[in-house]
Amino acid sequence: MFPPRPLFFCLSLLLVVGGLPAPAHAAVKAKGLLRINTTTQTYNVAQPWELNQPQRRRGLGAILEDGNILTTGEMAANSTYIEFESADGAHTVPAEVIAIDYEANLALLAPEKGANREWIDKLGTLGINGPAKIDDKVNIWQLEDNGDAIRTEGTVRSVDLLSTFASGHYFLCYEVKASMQSASSSYTLPVTRDGRLLGILASYNSKDQISDVVAPDILKRFLEDIRDGRHEGFPSLGIATVLTEDPQFRKWLGLGDEQGGLYVSRVLPESGADESGLKKGDVLLTVNGHAIDRRGYYEDPTYGRLVWSHLVRGSGQVGDKLALLIMRDGKEQQLEAVLQRPPDHLIPSHMYDKAPPYLIKGGLVFQELNRPYLEAFGKEWRSRAPLDLLDALNNPEDYEEGRKRLVFLSRVIRTPATIGYDQVNNLIVTEANGQKVTDMKSLAAALTNPKNGLHSIRIDDIPYVIYLDPEASDLVDKALLKRGLPALQRLP
Repeated sequence: MFPPRPLFFCLSLLLVVGGLPAPAHAAVKAKGLLRINTTTQTYNVAQPWELNQPQRRRGLGAILEDGNILTTGEMAANSTYIEFESADGAHTVPAEVIAIDYEANLALLAPEKGANREWIDKLGTLGINGPAKIDDKVNIWQLEDNGDAIRTEGTVRSVDLLSTFASGHYFLCYEVKASMQSASSSYTLPVTRDGRLLGILASYNSKDQISDVVAPDILKRFLEDIRDGRHEGFPSLGIATVLTEDPQFRKWLGLGDEQGGLYVSRVLPESGADESGLKKGDVLLTVNGHAIDRRGYYEDPTYGRLVWSHLVRGSGQVGDKLALLIMRDGKEQQLEAVLQRPPDHLIPSHMYDKAPPYLIKGGLVFQELNRPYLEAFGKEWRSRAPLDLLDALNNPEDYEEGRKRLVFLSRVIRTPATIGYDQVNNLIVTEANGQKVTDMKSLAAALTNPKNGLHSIRIDDIPYVIYLDPEASDLVDKALLKRGLPALQRLP
């Protein structure tokens, strides 16, 4: 079945809601399509030394003109095995990942080297189409268990920047109105127009009958990026901005009534913006000649009003130059930024295909904070997750202080070494044995050298300092390993 439609902020054209005639479904011969079967396995967020039960996914891929297969990043993420399958189920072949981009939700696959792909070469290929317009008709493709292809006609109703997989990363997508059938191979689907690939369906809302489709602009950028055999990923300017709608704020900034602009609230160190000379407090007026209004939109020649970040992430490549017009101290100034990949964040937005670091000492469980850990608190995680950890996510600049990652005490296993500490959890670690904790490696190194006969771990709340007897904690560690714990630590 389809993955649930992810939550997102509506960033562009409003969705037009209205009735449509009866959906157009047709069983037809498909070109350039095959099934993708994946087995995935993730780590337990709360107990990172454990793997969750394997899961299977089934979707469709589009065979490109170079013979590689395009699908969503979600299909290939955390995969332990991937295979291609013919529509009738008569042929399968193991597959491998050429490149995957979790942020844009795209993956390029190919049969494993040396595998027989003759049956794939007989299925035909799909070239990539140009951009679509509002009200354009498109076809969404599915395969039934018996191998019949189903074509559902849909209509492009709006264009937005959406986050379809990795949280907080927004890319150009079409919202397509179509009444989809419940059919096999429906986890992710190709979308065509005039016999060419228009995009990849990333999610479907059966209630509203709306599909989110990754636009061809993003597909092309992804494929251009990996053409040289390296996957650099989509670029970033490296700034945080604030809207300038408030009249008093605009007056304080010295902005005229006819001026737009976004207030630069943060510049990431070592980013393209930082190296260009952009500073906190500047007002961003134009990007590559496109005027940015007070709400952060610009007029795109193809799609109309879009959020300005598309000029960076959806229109540029790493290494491209970006012309910026800013206002600083009431005067306009020209800057030039070179687009780069975003620098490492203190708190990673995702952990796909990565084993999360952890360390256990005497029953104290330490982890490096990441967004998936917070999201595991449920649908209302933004209010239910620990406040200190949420504050670190929302205001990382207040916690960086030379850190590479934010280490926290996630839980305490009740042992003879942790008596009195069993209610302590989800608190940020600042020091261990007098050494500053900058990441999990630094914590592990510090815990090899107890001071004055004790381990001391400083945290940012009561009891502020946790003390461990080295001999008792070593005995507990040995007992935990005997009880089945696979390892006491996993360092990055």
